[in-house]
Amino acid sequence: MTTTSTERTALQSLSAVAEARQAARTFLDTLVPAVDPEHADTVVLVVSELVTNALRHGGGTHTLRLAAHPGTIEVAVDDPSPQTPRMRTPDLVHGTGGFGCHMVNDLARATVVTPRPEGGKTIRALLPR
Repeated sequence: MTTTSTERTALQSLSAVAEARQAARTFLDTLVPAVDPEHADTVVLVVSELVTNALRHGGGTHTLRLAAHPGTIEVAVDDPSPQTPRMRTPDLVHGTGGFGCHMVNDLARATVVTPRPEGGKTIRALLPR
């Protein structure tokens, strides 16, 4: 299998997260061999969380990159903020969040945050195929 990838850049909008999820589904649907449906759902969930966080905490724009490698799907999201994500205690009372980083870390084989030379950061999650 050769490595396959796609890239998408978007500004903050009400539909940006839904569009990112659809882009992930479309990307996954093109892969041969096919991705296990449960793993595909996990990839879409991680895309949704990372893009939501980029829009909410990362400056309002993002670039989503997806790549398929043997046995692994790589989800990478760039945003213009140099702030690294921080683990928060999930808020079970007021619903202010705190679940995302924990969830991504639990679902991914590995997560890496890399500062970009031009500013901002890339958050990368490696997921089972």
